[in-house]
Amino acid sequence: MTNGDLAAVMAENARAWLGSLNAAQRAQAMCPWPSDEERHRWYYTPTDHGGLSLTQMRPGQQGLAMRLLASGLSDPGYVTVSTIIGLENVLDKADGWEVDWGRARGRDPQQYWLRIFGDPHEAGTRGPWSWRFGGHHVSVQHLILDGAVQASTPCFLGADPASSPFLGGLFLRPLGATEDLAGELVRSLDGEQAARAVLAPVAPVDLVTGNRPKIVDGDDVMPLGELWRSRFTAPRLRDSVEAVHEMAEVRAGTRPEHREAVRYSSQPKGIPASWLSADQQTVLRRLLGTFIDRVPRSLAEREAEKYAGKRFDGVHFAWAGSQEPGQPHYFRLQAPGLLAEWDNTQRNGNHVHSVWRDPDNDFGDDVLARHLAQFH
Repeated sequence: MTNGDLAAVMAENARAWLGSLNAAQRAQAMCPWPSDEERHRWYYTPTDHGGLSLTQMRPGQQGLAMRLLASGLSDPGYVTVSTIIGLENVLDKADGWEVDWGRARGRDPQQYWLRIFGDPHEAGTRGPWSWRFGGHHVSVQHLILDGAVQASTPCFLGADPASSPFLGGLFLRPLGATEDLAGELVRSLDGEQAARAVLAPVAPVDLVTGNRPKIVDGDDVMPLGELWRSRFTAPRLRDSVEAVHEMAEVRAGTRPEHREAVRYSSQPKGIPASWLSADQQTVLRRLLGTFIDRVPRSLAEREAEKYAGKRFDGVHFAWAGSQEPGQPHYFRLQAPGLLAEWDNTQRNGNHVHSVWRDPDNDFGDDVLARHLAQFH
């Protein structure tokens, strides 16, 4: 399916879902274009992600919402997201069925939201319009403009637990391939390579860039309380959230020099692909593919083209934390137009956060600016 065909399918699916809603639901589901402040909001905590939640939809409407979501993901991407959503039931049990965070159910596989920005009825495949699906450990969004899908980041996937037991001694690991490839790569490095790639012996307790709408030099790990739609006002919840972050850093042994080592900079840190052997480069390509292959093939191929040939030499790999399997760790891939972050430190290395971003074109901001300059 070409990019243009994909844009048409997304528009058709969005119109079908909106057409199934009543007036009150549509008012909650849609935002007028551009609504930039809301359109740039995204989360990976179990907070209100904005829009209409699955729990507010009838079963048929839920099916249409998932149909739109599937059109924005590859087949493996959709299976992975569906599994992550299902893990809310596993997490509910792990948390002791605790009712907290101001919600009737602490962990809820129906607390996922869909929102449309602009009107696909009017804009059709030309745009601009966009859509966002998000909830705990999932944030997927796409911008449609000039008959094509122009941007697909930020794209966040997480898993808690990262590894869960199946009958027969097998384990469910929705993001396991990413972790295994990164571990294989870092453990293959020789002394000189490792000195360049490994930034710190202690991993940050979460993604360095968090859920910031815009990434800038100097970004550091955000306090947990800032990763929600609104600050907690109840003293018990506010104090609990603050304590979780502080205790995580105490348990990890985080020192100022560790935080400084992994602080974001537009100049990539770590080891460039040009310093790697041919076999190591193959692993790095596969690792990068686990991020960009989340989206449909035509979009993933466009992203892969950015790093074809000699341009791949500029893809950097950086690591922090333990290199032992199952232990807390962090890594990132960085190049022009690319930031892929991974953090598996919480629950003693059994709780993954991962995000694929384009610092130059998240939310389609760069392509929208060029469009406005050309046509307005």
